[in-house]
Amino acid sequence: MHTKVFQLLVDNTSGVLSRISGLFSRRGYNIESITAGKTSDPRYTRITIVASGDDEVLEQIEKQVRKLTDVRSIKELEPQKSVYRELCMIKVEADAETRQKIVSITDIFRAKIVDVDVDSIMVEVTGTQSKIDAFINLVKDYNILEIARTGIAGLVRGKDEVVYLP
Repeated sequence: MHTKVFQLLVDNTSGVLSRISGLFSRRGYNIESITAGKTSDPRYTRITIVASGDDEVLEQIEKQVRKLTDVRSIKELEPQKSVYRELCMIKVEADAETRQKIVSITDIFRAKIVDVDVDSIMVEVTGTQSKIDAFINLVKDYNILEIARTGIAGLVRGKDEVVYLP
């Protein structure tokens, strides 16, 4: 089993995300994460999909997605040539005693406190999946109340592989 990160540029039309995720569903492919947002040109959306499977399955995913009419470009974001980031918001139970310990962990990870309540604290962590996993592992003993993760967003380094669409 391998994992690949695919970056798609697609027409910014209604239902495009549904058509792409439907292809995965119909074929029984697994999506580990999917993010989407408009590009600098509002006619197009950039979608980042993390998929897992053996080499044959991952090759089929790329071929099948490429055939969709809305898809203008698809490429693999290779780890050594790309930058990946994920955003995670974590709400942790925190009374007066434990709050400072959580703040200290937050500082070490260069995360941000985005909300404080009488009995909880909410932290925003941005970085690689391993950084976020490490943060979660350190605060899990303080009773994590909720987690919201965005999934990976990524771009290829430099300007050589930038895709320009008409």
